[in-house]
Amino acid sequence: QVQLVESGGGLVQTGGSLKLSCVASGSIFSVNYMGWYRQAPGKQRELVAVITSGGSTNYADSVKGRFTISSSRDNAKNTVYLQMNSLKPEDTAVYYCNADVTRVGVRFNYWGQGTQVTVSS
Repeated sequence: QVQLVESGGGLVQTGGSLKLSCVASGSIFSVNYMGWYRQAPGKQRELVAVITSGGSTNYADSVKGRFTISSSRDNAKNTVYLQMNSLKPEDTAVYYCNADVTRVGVRFNYWGQGTQVTVSS
């Protein structure tokens, strides 16, 4: 099993910054990619940014130039970060960490519990 633990959400004013973190830990696995999704009230969950094990990144058009995804690995823990700058009220949502991993030759996909980001105008 793999656990994802998110942190870093909160309330910030328009133009402010927040940094989200997500730690993936558990039984032996290799990460294929990790990413961040978000879901605003009444809307579908959408991709924000993703980073592969090779370091390739992809961003939603709405966050390009403002958000930066990065990752690190320390022993058995893989961490993905989302640095969010120049935040706008429309960035308000619950942000979910997602990890696509391979364990014992099988591919699994996991979600975090979500962390609220609220941007006030």
